[in-house]
Amino acid sequence: MSIDPRVALQSLTTALEEHLVAASNRRGDGDPAVEASFFAVADAFEVYEDALYEAYSEVTPLQVFDDEEDEDDEAGIDDDEDLEILED
Repeated sequence: MSIDPRVALQSLTTALEEHLVAASNRRGDGDPAVEASFFAVADAFEVYEDALYEAYSEVTPLQVFDDEEDEDDEAGIDDDEDLEILED
């Protein structure tokens, strides 16, 4: 089932607007509304990117970073070679 890229774009735009509202009403670090809207933007972007590629074989110049990549960076793991050393 493919989604129309225009529908996915509208969902992304809505998610971005909701994130702005949550950020502007932030109630301290770790506000659950900001966190939820953050993940909603990431999810909506991935749906849009998939729909865009499926319909037009096109992508955006944007990338979503997840927490797992951040944890690897904090541990000093920069590339596959470092991962192989840890696995041995």
